[in-house]
Amino acid sequence: MKLPLTLAIVAILGLSGLASAQHSGHQTAPAANPHAGHGAAAPDNSPASKAFRQANDKMHAEMNVPLTGNADVDFARGMIPHHQGAIDMAKIVLTYGKDPELRKLAEAVIAAQDSEIAFMKAWLAKNGK
Repeated sequence: MKLPLTLAIVAILGLSGLASAQHSGHQTAPAANPHAGHGAAAPDNSPASKAFRQANDKMHAEMNVPLTGNADVDFARGMIPHHQGAIDMAKIVLTYGKDPELRKLAEAVIAAQDSEIAFMKAWLAKNGK
């Protein structure tokens, strides 16, 4: 039961990261109308949104590990910060979230990702990486 849940979470985080990466490199031309965008909603600057942005930025920066050509090593080194990002985001839900089901999921994410981080760190240490 834990593995499918973990895989689903990893897939969701991966897709959100992909969307974020695609959007971050996208630049638009200046609007022809100087008043364009005046009615657009401002980005949410709530404490939760700020925390999510900070956690997401930190995770993506730390996932930028030098690649070795060894798929096993590269996977473990990249997934450790990815899993830590999931933990950090789950803690944000526990701090600011109110939905009991999502809070329970956040607790499960923390437990699963902590365990998997420990495994990957031990694997890297055992394999001299």
